[in-house]
Amino acid sequence: MTTTATSRYVTRNSEILSGEPIIIGTRISVRVIVGLWRLGTPPEEIPTQYPQLTLAQVFDALSFYLDNQAEINHYIEQNHIPDELIHPAVRKALTGE
Repeated sequence: MTTTATSRYVTRNSEILSGEPIIIGTRISVRVIVGLWRLGTPPEEIPTQYPQLTLAQVFDALSFYLDNQAEINHYIEQNHIPDELIHPAVRKALTGE
């Protein structure tokens, strides 16, 4: 197991998500936090969805993202579900149609 701290709250562990940056002590990836933020969730509300996170961890993850956008955007793209694979009922709920 290889663990590398990259910031105060962000680390990489080769055994968790193949080394994708995560919050120390969790399996929550920086990608997940950035995804919520990009959807319009204020950073202050993210710990309500992930109570194991502190606001400091959320802001550190966003700071890490801003310093490493190409890498995290790559992880986001890798994990994107193509529209044709999304069930119509889920698509309808997401788009409000």
